[in-house]
Amino acid sequence: MEKDVSVDEKVEGLKLRAEENVKREELVEEVVEAISKKIKESTKKLGVTEIETKANESSGQGKTVHYPILSLSRDHKDVELVLKRFQASYDALNPHSKVCCLSLSIFPENVVIKKRHIIYWWIGEGFVKQSAEKTAEEEGEYVFEELLNSNLIVAHGMVRCPIVNKFKVNPWIRHMLVSSVLGENKQPFGFYSQIITPSHHNHADHADHACLVLDQQKVQVSGEFDLKSDHWRSVYNLGAKYLTIEPEWMAKMKKLVVLQLGRWQESPSHHIEVTSTEFMRDFKAQKHLKYLSLRGISRISSLPPSIAQLVSLQILDLKACHNLETLPTEITALKKLTHLDVSQCYLLERMPKGIEKLIELQVLKGFAVGNSNKTPRISDLVNLKKLKRLSIHIGSEAVIQDKEFERLRDLLEVKCLKISWGVSSNANYKDIDISLPPGLEKLNLEGFPSEKTPNWLKPNTLPHGLKRLYIIGGKLTSIEYEKNSTINCTVEVLRLKYLKHLQYHENWKELFPSLKYAEVNKFIF
Repeated sequence: MEKDVSVDEKVEGLKLRAEENVKREELVEEVVEAISKKIKESTKKLGVTEIETKANESSGQGKTVHYPILSLSRDHKDVELVLKRFQASYDALNPHSKVCCLSLSIFPENVVIKKRHIIYWWIGEGFVKQSAEKTAEEEGEYVFEELLNSNLIVAHGMVRCPIVNKFKVNPWIRHMLVSSVLGENKQPFGFYSQIITPSHHNHADHADHACLVLDQQKVQVSGEFDLKSDHWRSVYNLGAKYLTIEPEWMAKMKKLVVLQLGRWQESPSHHIEVTSTEFMRDFKAQKHLKYLSLRGISRISSLPPSIAQLVSLQILDLKACHNLETLPTEITALKKLTHLDVSQCYLLERMPKGIEKLIELQVLKGFAVGNSNKTPRISDLVNLKKLKRLSIHIGSEAVIQDKEFERLRDLLEVKCLKISWGVSSNANYKDIDISLPPGLEKLNLEGFPSEKTPNWLKPNTLPHGLKRLYIIGGKLTSIEYEKNSTINCTVEVLRLKYLKHLQYHENWKELFPSLKYAEVNKFIF
């Protein structure tokens, strides 16, 4: 039986074998595998790494984010071979995938990045596009898997879990990307901290930059900022917590395709606020804007009617805008909108009238069940024939019509469905009859209010193609099933978490015969 050794011991052992004149080429794959495993283990220990900051004495604009470059020793030929192996993986990518990989170089070392967030950015930039066979998001998923399988990025989270939602950039790859870009003098990013210093006032210094990176904790862009520059295609908030953006500056930005002002960090505690929302009062200059993110920004209570001027907008991310109370009806004029995320906007009590007009929607997160019969209902969503992912929130003031949730079965293209209950103690929400979409692959129930398993949730009645079942929080005491009936449940990933009253089942495989991975409260198997 092979003796278990640590990753460090394995790496050192490989180096010793190299010194014994074993062919180094034969060891490269083993070194890469060991290093990747070490990075994966480090992600569990490091979690979210805080970005190092220090005062910017020259500008007086608060704090500047600094990005450390991994220091690699080139004394050993095995190190050089590993770098060549990674370089070969990068060189094998197609041009679009290379650009996607290159975009990751702006992030500091060891930070955790969400997959969905990065794919949205790629879509906005046009790095991934819709094809005849796939949506733009599906193309993004393909590129992500390509980078993951090439060890250019490393999965973050439970090692055994087959679902990857978060990742880190392999430090060696980040070093290679940054070194390569700087070495060829084709840096595509203009950093705010550099532009506002006297030595960078010359427009020619950053004329080729396509993306303005906001890398200070306090950022102010006004009519005088970067006076001669109106060429920015993207604005990306990497580290700003306090934003002042004046309308005069926005009026100049006629080439913008991405305005990423919101939070990308994994931690919801990362605070961002704007001093004023006046910069949104007139969007007529932004005819090309495809991606607008205000995620997690406080002090935004509403969106102005000018949102309708964003005629090219595809992705609108308003997740966790905790002060957001209303959406204007003008939002329904966004004919190209494919993604709308208003999840975790708990003051938002209803959706705007006419939401069924957004016929290009593929993703709708945070659909709030209204507090009157006059607000948009689930039945209105049947008109959204391209909808693939849907999340619904039932708040404390929600009014649920008779058989309203049975209309979910008419959403034929929906693959992922999440239903969250804001007040699980309310008895009115316990016995909702739900008819799940027939093509459902993932079901997520949050704050589930019932103690017993309703018929539609029993393993033998779940949609045949369901692969992932998550029940997070609530009062559920057990998973029941129809006795003397055959269980053909296809669930492969099961998560039952924060269910303090749940009775532990001795053999979950009996209920879910296709099970490959499960988390049941504190147990993982």
